[in-house]
Amino acid sequence: MRFLILVPGNEQSEAGVLPDEKIFIEMNRYNEELVNAGVMLAAHGLHPTSKGAKVKFSGGKRTIIDGPFTEAKELIAGFWLIEVKSKEEAIEWVKRAPFDGGVEIEIRQVQEAEDLGDALPEEVRLAEQRMSAQMAAQRQQRK
Repeated sequence: MRFLILVPGNEQSEAGVLPDEKIFIEMNRYNEELVNAGVMLAAHGLHPTSKGAKVKFSGGKRTIIDGPFTEAKELIAGFWLIEVKSKEEAIEWVKRAPFDGGVEIEIRQVQEAEDLGDALPEEVRLAEQRMSAQMAAQRQQRK
C-alpha cells in the first residue's frame, strides 16, 4: 500500500523561510530511516504558494488563479510518498517524524487500480499497467 504523507504549510514556509540547520539534520536522519527501511518512494518540500497557481474548471472554461493562496488550511509545505503494508504501519512511521508544536500531518492512502475492482474498465486497467511500465522504463533511462 502506498500512502501520501502531507506536511502542512505555515506563515514561515509561505514566506520562504527555511528551517534552521537542526531541523534539516533531524529531517535528514528521519528520511534516511525511511530509505534504509525501504519504504520511501519520494519526499520533497514545496515552494511557497506565491510561486504556484491553481486551475479552476467550470464547464469548458479554465480560470488560472496565481498564488499566493490565502486559505491557510489548504497550504501544503511538503510530502512523503511511502510504501508500507498497512495504514497502521504508515501511522507508526509518521509518529517518528521530527515535528512538534501541534503540527498535524495528514496520511492518505493512494488509490490503486485493484482498489476499484470491477468498477474500473478493463481497457483502463490495461492502459494503467502499460503506462506504469513505461514510466518505470523512463526512470531507468534517466539513471
